[in-house]
Amino acid sequence: MTTVPRPAAELSADDARRIALRAQGFLGAPDRRAGVRGVLRGLGQVQLDTISVLARSHELIPYARLGAVGRTAVEEAYWTTGPDGAPPARPHAFEYWSHAACVLPIEEWPHFAFRRRAYRGRPHWGHELSAGAYDKVVDQLRAEGPQTATELGGAKNKGEWWDWSDTKIAVERALMFGEVVVVERRGWKRVYDLAERAIPQALLHDDLDDTECVRRLVRQAGEALGVGTRADIADYHRLKGEQFDAVVEAAGLVPVTVAGWGKPAWADPAALATEPRGRHRTTLLSPFDSLIWERPRTERIFGFTHRLEAYVPKQKRIHGYFAMPVLAGGRLVGRVDPAREGGTLVARQVSLDGPKSVPAVARALREAAEWVGCDAVRVERVDTPALAKDLVAALG
Repeated sequence: MTTVPRPAAELSADDARRIALRAQGFLGAPDRRAGVRGVLRGLGQVQLDTISVLARSHELIPYARLGAVGRTAVEEAYWTTGPDGAPPARPHAFEYWSHAACVLPIEEWPHFAFRRRAYRGRPHWGHELSAGAYDKVVDQLRAEGPQTATELGGAKNKGEWWDWSDTKIAVERALMFGEVVVVERRGWKRVYDLAERAIPQALLHDDLDDTECVRRLVRQAGEALGVGTRADIADYHRLKGEQFDAVVEAAGLVPVTVAGWGKPAWADPAALATEPRGRHRTTLLSPFDSLIWERPRTERIFGFTHRLEAYVPKQKRIHGYFAMPVLAGGRLVGRVDPAREGGTLVARQVSLDGPKSVPAVARALREAAEWVGCDAVRVERVDTPALAKDLVAALG
């Protein structure tokens, strides 16, 4: 562990909660002019996932901060395509491994050079690759332009779903090495192109050393979180604790103490300069939202234990397949496990933090239903049956 200097500030638990909410875009007026790209730049990354209930997680994250945003606006912010028959326009973002599989602002490309170098040092990462397959894929992209794995020769063998073909292994390896990037999504399929064509030349270099890359990512994580422990900040881009220790002082984050945390913490100096004020968002949150994706931090800040149960056997689920926490007034006040049936948003299971949370949960459900084009909301089950009638009434 690093030696922690004397704290620059002592924060209450509520101070830390409000700082975190503002840093993540949930407290204060949203920057609608900057839109989805502004959300992405502020967060530094948006996690991708295949699950789609109301929408995919990368759509839910800007929605939670900005309100109703169209799918086209989200797609254009992450992946920019050109006209048919023309090379795609340069993307505003790139997909890479950060906290998990994420979309990141294009200007952060140079700062992942350390991770690209690390992947090149262990080229197999669980998949064997036939001789010549890698070069064949790269040569085909160079000659024919952007293509999906299917267009490159097929993504799968005839085995189980994870049984990738040589083509898929090769192009994903090229993605990890930084020779290939994703320039758009077609029905959730990645469209690959050469990085040398898609990444702006001013950014297309790997000359930053590992220390400079990690220093930048620690600083960015601290800014996006507002305040966090060593584990919070390191986990944001899946860095090691010792990497954090080596650069935190140079990164410009300042040590603070937070009442009740019991661990050293660091904050973005700008987050300490002004008191967090403004309007709170009321919204459903994706389980993959960076406000809540780390369970220990969510428990520490909100006193709220949440677990994604999509991968839990159905009979063992407590809150539902894709239970989404409800944020209101800067607190997590319940959960909704949603589904869609035609024009109806179905709340399969609702958990409420007492009667006072009913109006907020109803508001979050109505807004989400309107966003996804549903004209009705049906509640199937409420964990406190006595509140079910109140919730239905509040939904109107």
